[in-house]
Amino acid sequence: MPHLAQLTIADDADAWRDAGFTVVDGRCTIGTVTVTFVDGSDGIVGWGFAALDDGAAPIDGIPTSAVEQVAPPSDHANGTTTLDHVVVTTPDSARTVAALEAVGLPAKRTRDIGRGMQQVFFRAGEVILELVGPVEPKGEGPAGFYGLAVNVADLDATKAHLGDRCTDPKDAVQPGRRIATLKTRDLGIATAIAFMSEG
Repeated sequence: MPHLAQLTIADDADAWRDAGFTVVDGRCTIGTVTVTFVDGSDGIVGWGFAALDDGAAPIDGIPTSAVEQVAPPSDHANGTTTLDHVVVTTPDSARTVAALEAVGLPAKRTRDIGRGMQQVFFRAGEVILELVGPVEPKGEGPAGFYGLAVNVADLDATKAHLGDRCTDPKDAVQPGRRIATLKTRDLGIATAIAFMSEG
């Protein structure tokens, strides 16, 4: 089964370093996922999977690559340990679900979030893919990325390290877990990033 091994992010690598992530030679490894930074300010712009049968064909318009090796994780000053989930958005949930399932990523669960919207969850190795889209199609555009959430060893320590660069922790939707949001706009980061206590 394919597992997420790489994210390509158009963002300021130095800003990520200022947020407590270890960045070396334009790369940052979070758990089993390597983040590769490219020029721009568009946030996540592509992903790569190991054990991907269809190679580098786009998945519902998302630039996709086949990755052979998984890099070892890095230590991060902000306490990040692994990548919990990546949020993907779509105007056509059924179409994007079909595209993900076609490359070997079956939908695991669907959750109605109201106002005609839903979440569909997939497992891609240690990372969860969270697809957010309408119950009924609302357009023909491609799927895209919204942001990501990382797990941290001690959320209070993460907050203490980042200070006012991060919101105060609060209860997460997931029972027994807490979440805090990095103030990415203040730091000049285009990618939405949340920190979560480990479940």
